[in-house]
Amino acid sequence: MAPPSADLARPGTSPRASRRLLATAVVALLLSASAALAQRIWVGPGGVGGFRRTPPKWAKLVDFDGTFLYCRGFYESVRYEDGGTGWWTDYPGADNNFSVRLAELTRVHVKLGADRQPNFVVVALSDPLLYRCPMLFMEDVGTAEFTEEERKNLRQFFLKGGFLWVDDFWGSAAWDYWERQITSVLQPGEFPIFDIPTTHPIMHALYDVKGIPQVPSINFWYRRGRRFTSERGADSAQVHFRGIQDAQGRLMVLMSHNTDIADTWEREGENREYFDKFSPAGYAVGVNVVLYAMTH
Repeated sequence: MAPPSADLARPGTSPRASRRLLATAVVALLLSASAALAQRIWVGPGGVGGFRRTPPKWAKLVDFDGTFLYCRGFYESVRYEDGGTGWWTDYPGADNNFSVRLAELTRVHVKLGADRQPNFVVVALSDPLLYRCPMLFMEDVGTAEFTEEERKNLRQFFLKGGFLWVDDFWGSAAWDYWERQITSVLQPGEFPIFDIPTTHPIMHALYDVKGIPQVPSINFWYRRGRRFTSERGADSAQVHFRGIQDAQGRLMVLMSHNTDIADTWEREGENREYFDKFSPAGYAVGVNVVLYAMTH
């Protein structure tokens, strides 16, 4: 199955030219090795393919100074999903690489550490520092179960202007489990879940994205001969791009289900074919989401 088409440039550019322009721009950035900012794309310890668990870099008050800081939500997993690793899924490569590209593709001031690499943090959902995050990222959320304290803190985070993007969870079982968790925070009678239309502002914040691509993990893609994208077969054949908004129409929660957008960031330095096929679209979606979250 091929990913849905996406026109990835400013409105007014033809679809074919849009894809070519964005792909060329992002490929050029990759090949330039981020020389201007002396930032590096993360490819894992020991080089390409050398992945292992990395301890969480817990958020501290000093990390928050008004610049963009990639905040990853920490949660406890109570069930297992094939291909997932709970809160740690795609960490820290996605966090680092997306921050590098966000700084290059936009004028967003990204938080840098002393080594000129992007700073990124892990935040417990019960931590008051959650309120200082410009937005929150979470993955493999079909394995999460919130405590009562986390539910209360998340609800206040949303109602005070917070924004959460959850990604990389697949199939009906993971969706049903996640739906039970998020509706325990934002009750559906007041805050219903809806499918985000292509006309929504989040689809056009910078790039004109006309469809959300189905991106498989790079490991699944390898195993299936680099041809298939649905990790759960017929049970995950359709990509869902859903949201929960407040009474004023501001998105509080964004859910990309049956796709792994974050792998287009984490694994961009591992395989040029995978990068060319998925990363330009993945970065276009990611940049749009961040710009929407920071301006609404």
